[in-house]
Amino acid sequence: MTSHRPAAVVIMAAGLGTRMKSAIPKVLHEIGGRSLVGHAVVTARALDPEHLVVVVGSGRELVEAHLQEIDPGARTAVQEQQLGTGDAVRAGLTAVPADFDGSVVVTSGDVPLLEAETLQELIAEHDKQGNAITVLTARVPDPTGYGRIIPGDDGTVAGIVEHKDATPQQRQIDEINAGIYAFDAATLRDGLSRLTTDNAQGELYLTDVLAIAKSDGKRVGAYATEDAMQTEGVNDRVQLATLRAELNRRYLDKLMRAGVTIVDPNTTWVDQTVRIERDATLLPNTQLHGATTVGSGTTIGPDTTLSDVQIGSGATIIRAHGSSSEIGDGANVGPFAYLRPGTKLGVKAKIGTFVETKNSTIGDGAKVPHLSYAGDATIGEGANIGAGTIFANYDGVAKHPTQVGKHSFIGSNSVLVAPRTIADGAYLAAGTALTEDVGPGEIAVARGRQRNIKGWVARKRAGTKTAKAAEEALSADAGQAPADHAALSDTGEKK
Repeated sequence: MTSHRPAAVVIMAAGLGTRMKSAIPKVLHEIGGRSLVGHAVVTARALDPEHLVVVVGSGRELVEAHLQEIDPGARTAVQEQQLGTGDAVRAGLTAVPADFDGSVVVTSGDVPLLEAETLQELIAEHDKQGNAITVLTARVPDPTGYGRIIPGDDGTVAGIVEHKDATPQQRQIDEINAGIYAFDAATLRDGLSRLTTDNAQGELYLTDVLAIAKSDGKRVGAYATEDAMQTEGVNDRVQLATLRAELNRRYLDKLMRAGVTIVDPNTTWVDQTVRIERDATLLPNTQLHGATTVGSGTTIGPDTTLSDVQIGSGATIIRAHGSSSEIGDGANVGPFAYLRPGTKLGVKAKIGTFVETKNSTIGDGAKVPHLSYAGDATIGEGANIGAGTIFANYDGVAKHPTQVGKHSFIGSNSVLVAPRTIADGAYLAAGTALTEDVGPGEIAVARGRQRNIKGWVARKRAGTKTAKAAEEALSADAGQAPADHAALSDTGEKK
């Protein structure tokens, strides 16, 4: 709990987002492993408010369903028509008790870089100065499109004027309104009830509540953040990409300062939800998403993408893709491995080159080194799966499991037709198509007996290069010169 706990946080997330040109509501677009509104909710929750309200409008069914997934305790309020920020906050207050006291923080659902510490500082300044309203501000090189802060002689805020309503002189002001506020609850309720649409947009401006408070003799102050990027919003996909890159840069910087080696930050992408312990190393072109965790001393990459993968300490993952899997301490994955959901790799186990796994457990020290598919498999400790082995888990209707006992050996190019059980300490001969279980210490051989048919090539492939090569080899074996070649001298010249 913070020392300056707000009574409520209202997140405005009802905008149409037309410039995104998307069927998906703007606030559901993702950067850094969270939706835009998800970032706003996480930041708001860090303030420990008594009430958290998200104002929804466009695509509200999708937004409400998403909020139920990420924060079931958040309340929603519907802005039926897009009548401006004042109308949005007025709608938001319908979701909380009408007579609550304290401070209300109003923020936006499309400002993903905003940090909880900044809001805490805003509230602290609000309480310290005894303000009725405190607005978060920033100075920017190009304030075009932003509302300008009109300073008062006493260090307070005299007013905020929107860009479209500003005079040429006011447009020269570089201190802008971030659209984020701390309000005294009573001041906010009273101001919202007195709003009018007397402006260029014909909307109910939340900023007019400040003018109303000033006219009532109440103190309106500002808290200026030195980090203007935190106030940047997303209106189109260009801005989305810009803030995605900046969010990633900031998180990588935080990780490196905490002891993680990132060889090439320009090609490394790590979601905010990923946790990495110190002395881990990320090589170029690595992407870590979702609830991925990385233990100390682990090396990932290059060219690796992992989502929701739990990785122990001292592991190595090279040129691999994986999702919803577990990789044990000291395990080795790749290159060119594909770990599908349900894969569990034990301590010092190995999934090697061109291996695909799905819903399979590979025990401690077990190996699936080359060119294999292991689906619905349980592979015991120390077992070795030979190159080209296929766990044939699907019969066209249902999936079936296969169990390989500890320290068993599966010969190369085998097919294990599930459901099968191979006991501890068993062998399969190379090329086996297994259709029966194998007991402890047994070797299974299930393949056709080899038969060599002499003279087949000469009869069936006469005149081909293969037939010619065979004829030459047979002649050499018989100690004869090839019939269709001139004899050669010791120097290689024709006699």
